[in-house]
Parts: sequence; C-alpha cells; structure tokens
Amino acid sequence: MLKLNPTFDTQKDVVSSILAKEERANIDVLEPRILSVERDGGVVYSWRGATGTTRIGKYDPHSTENKLLYTFDKQVCVSSCSLNKEETLLAVSLSQSTQGEGRFKPVSKCLTLLIEIHPINNTKVLKAVDCKVKVQFLYPKTCRTTVLESHLLLAAEDGYVDLYHITLTRQEGYRVVMLNPERLSRERVAEEFSWVQWDSDTQRLFYLTAREKHTLKCVQFFPDRNFETMFELPLEIPKISSVTSVRFVNFGYDHYQDLKNEGLRLEVFTSSSGTMCVCYSHPVRWHKDATYTIAFVHRGCSKTFTVSLEKGSAPANLPTVHPIFIHLDYYIVVYLADHFLHLINCRQQDLLCYSLFLSGADGHIEALGSGCEVVSISGSRLLDARAGRMYTMELNPDFLLELLSSDRPEAQRLAALHCMLVYLQPNPVIELKIINWISENVMSFDAFDQIQEFILASLYRISYQQCVSLDKLLPYSCVLEKKELPVALTAIPGVKCTPELLCQPIIKGKAKSLQGYWEELQHVLERMRYFEAVPSPRFRTNLIKEDWIRFQAAMNSEKKKSPHSYRQIEENTKKVLSMVDTWRLDRRVVPLFQEEDQQQRVLVGLMVDKLREHLNRHLSRLGKKKIDLLVVNYAAKLLELVWHVLELVWQKLKLGPWVLCIEQQGSSEEWAMFHVMFRILEATKGLCLPLPPGYSTLLSVLGVRCLPRHTFLQYVDHGLLQLTEPFVSRLMTGLDNSEANEQLKFSILKRLPEHIEQKVSQRWDHPITSAGISREYVRTLLDKYSESKDSVLLDNGKSSFYPDFLPLNYLAKILSNREEQAPNPFEEQENVDVRFVEETALKQTLIKLGFEVK
Repeated sequence: MLKLNPTFDTQKDVVSSILAKEERANIDVLEPRILSVERDGGVVYSWRGATGTTRIGKYDPHSTENKLLYTFDKQVCVSSCSLNKEETLLAVSLSQSTQGEGRFKPVSKCLTLLIEIHPINNTKVLKAVDCKVKVQFLYPKTCRTTVLESHLLLAAEDGYVDLYHITLTRQEGYRVVMLNPERLSRERVAEEFSWVQWDSDTQRLFYLTAREKHTLKCVQFFPDRNFETMFELPLEIPKISSVTSVRFVNFGYDHYQDLKNEGLRLEVFTSSSGTMCVCYSHPVRWHKDATYTIAFVHRGCSKTFTVSLEKGSAPANLPTVHPIFIHLDYYIVVYLADHFLHLINCRQQDLLCYSLFLSGADGHIEALGSGCEVVSISGSRLLDARAGRMYTMELNPDFLLELLSSDRPEAQRLAALHCMLVYLQPNPVIELKIINWISENVMSFDAFDQIQEFILASLYRISYQQCVSLDKLLPYSCVLEKKELPVALTAIPGVKCTPELLCQPIIKGKAKSLQGYWEELQHVLERMRYFEAVPSPRFRTNLIKEDWIRFQAAMNSEKKKSPHSYRQIEENTKKVLSMVDTWRLDRRVVPLFQEEDQQQRVLVGLMVDKLREHLNRHLSRLGKKKIDLLVVNYAAKLLELVWHVLELVWQKLKLGPWVLCIEQQGSSEEWAMFHVMFRILEATKGLCLPLPPGYSTLLSVLGVRCLPRHTFLQYVDHGLLQLTEPFVSRLMTGLDNSEANEQLKFSILKRLPEHIEQKVSQRWDHPITSAGISREYVRTLLDKYSESKDSVLLDNGKSSFYPDFLPLNYLAKILSNREEQAPNPFEEQENVDVRFVEETALKQTLIKLGFEVK
C-alpha cells in the first residue's frame, strides 16, 4: 500500500564516501548513526572512529556530499544535535555514560555545548543538568544572503523550552564567531509541559500542558526573531503515565535513550490547506486490542478506533508497541506492523468508506518490519534509526488498482477509487487504467455507482485545487445522494469507531500574525461553525430536476418559456461551451459538440444557474465574478470529462467513422461502446447532470445498430433513448425503403413531436411522406388564401363542409369564387318562379340520390 523511496542510507551515502576519501585503507567507520534531519533536508550523523574518537558530519541531499563538522577526541554519547543554517554553529547535547558489557548505559548527567565550527574555535557550555536536553536551531526563511544571528531552541526534560539568540561576527573575512558568548540573550518559550513536538517545515512548536486539564498549545516562530503563541485547544485525553519521561517528538533521535512504550504516544500534523490532526495511541499488548484516536481539529470532531487483533500464542513478556502515525496531507496513515494499515481521510470523515483499512498481507510494509525503530518526521518522511535509513512515502497506485478487483469488498473499492481520483496527482496512465476498469465493469455495484463516483470525485479534485473554500459545498461522492446507506459502507469488520465532538480551539495570534496557515485555519474553523448551522450545505445536483422537468414540458409545448428565462439559460450555456476544448475539434474521434442539442444546452445552463445561486448564498465573500468563473469552469470540466472517457474507450475498442453508417449491423465492439455510453447516460441522468451536445444522437445511432428493432423502440418509449432531429434525419436518408425499414421509419415518425416530424418527413422519399407534404402545402396555401378579402366562405361560418377535408375545402372555395364572379342567369328573367325552380332542383337531387319522391 505504501511505497517507500529511500532517500538516505548511512552505509551507502556515508560510510562508502568516508572510506573513499580516507588515505588509509584500514580506516574504520563504526556505529554510523543518524542524529537529526534539518529543515533543508540535510542529515546530521555521527560515527565512531577506530581510535576512539566521535565525529559528527552532515550529508547534503542536493549535492550528495558529506562534510565533517566536528571531532571529539574521545568517545561520547550524542543524545541530541543540531546545525544552524549557515553551518557555523553546532549545538550538541551529550549524555555522560559509563561503558560496560560492550554497550553504553545512560546516566542522569547531560552536558549541552554550543560549538563554533567555522572555523573550530570556542566551545560554550549551555547546560549541565541532571535531565535530558534537546537542541534545535531555527531555520527562518529570509531573503538575506548573510545572516549574522542564529536562534537555538533548548528543550529540557524538566518541562521548559528556552530560545537563545546568538549574535555572530565575522573576523579576518572568513572566521564567523560568537560576538558575546558569555552573555547570550535568552527567552522562555514554554514551561510546565509533559509533551513537546517540533515541526521544522513550518517552524512551529507544539506542547501539552496539564495544569487543570490537558491543553494543546502552539508557538509560531517568525523570520524576524519573534515568536507568538497562536493556538490553544483543550483535549479530553487519558492522563500520560507518570512513570515515563517527557516525550520529545521530532527533536532528532537519541540512540542512548531507553525508549519505553508505556504511556500515551502523541503527534500533531498540519497542512497548508488548513487542516490539523492530533493523533494519539495507547500502548498495544499482544493480548489486547489496538486503540488510537484522530482528533480532526479543522472539523471539530474526533474518532477513536479500536481494532481487534488476531489472538495467537505469544510469550507473556512480549514488549508493548505503538502504532506509527504517518502524515500524507490528505490522509493519516496508522500502521501497526504485522497487523494492519489504516488510511484515514483527513478531510472527508462523513463515512468510514472514504478511508481504507487493510489487514494481514495487504497491510504489510516490507521495509518496516516489527523490529524497526521507525520515527515519522516532517515532510511525510520516515526515519528508521536502527537501520540508518530514511524514506519518503507515497501511495502505491498499482496496489490501489488491485483493490478495484471484483473479489474485494465494495467499501475497499470505493475508498481505493476515491483515493486515486482525489488524492493522487493526475496521471494519464492511472487515469486510463481507471477508465478501462469502468468500461469492463459497467454494471453498477450495490453500494455505489462507479461512473457517478468517477465524475463527482474528479470534478471535486479539480474544483478544490482552484478554491479550497469549495470543500464543504461541492459533492465529492455519489454515496451522499443515497437516502439509505448500505451497511457495507458504514462499518469495517473488526473495527469499532467512536466519534466525539471537540472543544472549540482558540486562535490567539494578533491580526498581523494571522497569515498563511493560521489565516487558512481560521477560515476553516469559521466555515465549520457556519456549516454546522446550515442544513445540507453541500450542493445536490437533484435540485435541478424540478426546473429541468418544467423546462422540458415547455420545450415540447407550443407555448414557449418567456424569452428572458431562455436568454439567461442560453447565456450560461454559451459561456460553458466557449470554455470546452473546442480547438481540438479536428483531432476528436468521437463526433460530439457538433450539433445543437437544445435539451442538453438547457440542462447545462440550468446547472450553472443553480450552482451559482448555491455558491452565492454560502460563499458570497468570493465575489460574483469569482463564483461565476468557478461554476462555468465546473460545468465545462464536466462535459470535457465525459468526452475524455468516451475518447479513451473509443480508441481502446478501435472504432472509426463507419459507426455512423446506420444501415449496417453493429459489431461486438460497438455493442461494448453502446453499453458504456448507456451506463454513462443512466449515471448522469440519476444525478441530473448534462452531457455534451451530440451525445444522445451518437447513442441512438449505436442503439439502432446494436439492438433489435423492437427493443430499440422500447428503449425510446421508456425514455432511455432520445430521438434527436439529427438522428432521425440520418435514419430517414440512410436506410432504404425495404418493408422492415419502412415499418421502423413509420414507428419513429409517430413517436416524434409534431415540429420535428414536419422537418424530418421531408427528407424521406416515400409516397406517404409525399402525400403528407402535399397536404401540408395545401393547408399552408389555404391558410394564406383565407386571410385574403376574396375568400370568406370558411370565415363566415356558412360552410357545411368539413374543414379538415382539404381537397373538398379548396374546391368549395374555388366554386364559391366562380359563382360570385359569374352573371346571374335569372336576373334578366322577370317572370321566373324562383320557388318553383328551387323545389324542382331539390326533387331532382333526391332522385339522383335514390330517394323516393312523393
């Protein structure tokens, strides 16, 4: 699961280098030991020479060179060591010891020295006490090339931390010495603590006090030699055992200290995104369960995990051990050798399924055996002090891909997929493998929809990188859309999880100090308090459904929506499509974005409208321009993401332009493509997400090629396939007029809305459609003729003809006009009995019709 990359090895990087530089071939380098790792990545180490000397050197990871710093003329026990940034001062804490039985036994006396090493000159004693002392130089980031001042932290086991300000001076152009070594300026930083941790990357000091109750405090050191207590957090943690000494975290490694595993082990991890996790664990004995707690300060909650360990036959005197905590920014890794590895999500703690728990062989890290003395240090690094090696860590994507296999629990598959999509940096190779996995497992799982998960998690990662504030507002998983969650996603077999609320932390820093991490943490805490009072702050795509159904009904009816509403939706869509990767249209193999799909255009615009409204309600401080850019980019990335999936699957199946030839039967590859596209349609429809214009047309083309005709029509009747105008036009012109094709075309025409039917029927060369075209043409002519002044037959309501019988209607109009224009033959016959003529005409008509005349 964890991939360890060696960055330093004392045998390879130190011993071999020292032996190569020594003139004498019989030189001995005994007991090479890592002492500390400074902020610049330099490794300070010591070794014992054959003549009984103790030497201290530094390995530069950038130049891969070793430099000798200082040599003690006798064998000493270095319990703590630090080198200043300019490499002019060396602080060393020595444990006075006696030698016996071939090893060193520590005693109480501790001597702390400050040594000038450029050149070697004065040595000043800082402390000579009966307790352990740790030393650490500050490494402030400054733009000045030459700094004649160093700052040294001195942490004593008695429970206090002092900061020494050491002023330096330059002599003879190259000698850098202490200006006034007898009177060093000193300030008290912390006192009465039972635990202390140094974070070299961020130059922060965490410590735990217990006057009334346990309180975690943090001191931030600034480049201008100032420091300030920035943070306080009351913690409800078990009392630290009094039999153990004060614990020092990240103050180097003491090879002569008897590390007892009794008591509580505590570590604090932070990241630039504003997260803070306090991790502590109880000692684990072979016959008991493992218990550890992660306090998510930025979320205001904590979770205590109790893991049932496999009980086996073990000796009663088996030593106690602690899980190892490793920080990977987005995750906290809890590792107990030979038992389990727990990858805990730091940002999404809603459900256990977003974390990954592995046991047995899956949770084993080969490089970290049960006998390793492993220490987690800053920058996601591990130090194996006993072996003299240091590693950087990363998640193994190949192993995560293996977890997607069908024999794994669905919770593991969901966690692995989420980890690859959100945490790992975009990798084309890994992305292709994930899409291949989706295409080969197109049927939805019971617990989650892998296509919905792929879309939402990918969009979440892209948007979160643009604006951290979207963390609590955007959907990141399809599981949250479910009303009832499967049991498989809410529990881990053999693991008990107990959540609790945390006390509110206090940001104590001054306004000018609240920059960088502290400013972001303050915003995170404010957002947390705000979202706690807001029900369901995360955007749900189903909110679009009601408006989407209403717009669909309006589009299918004769009464269109008001122009203003359509104009706003259309403007949103234009912005989105303008951001889509249109300059690659000539290189695209899947024919999308090449037609006007009114339904999808409306859905795109609706999504932008609703998401913009949601963000404006909860993140108004970002400003309207910023929010508008975020939501438009979100919709554009969605369309590009769907297109990208189709491109990769299309190329994998080696499909070409012949797919659009509608009269041929589809191949197995086309059937596979249709199945993937249909599942994407189902997934997006379930979330009410838009698809790229042209998607429905391509899916229908594949459907008519791959499905039996009656099945295809059933898909249409159930709304699973959409009959778009481009598809029906291609169907009418692409298929011949065989009996089966005629039947299909008639079935399609009668399922079309009237406005589409009128357009596409003109493209089918068939007597029936020709008759229909003629009827429509006559209807149009008569409508125009009825508006003229000369035709009033149908307008005055005197006609007894059926208006839908167009030929008779037309004939009646013509005869009426002719009758009006012809002279009346009876006008000049003054003696004609009109009544008699009418009765005679009536009788003659009845005789013609076969009726009996009386």
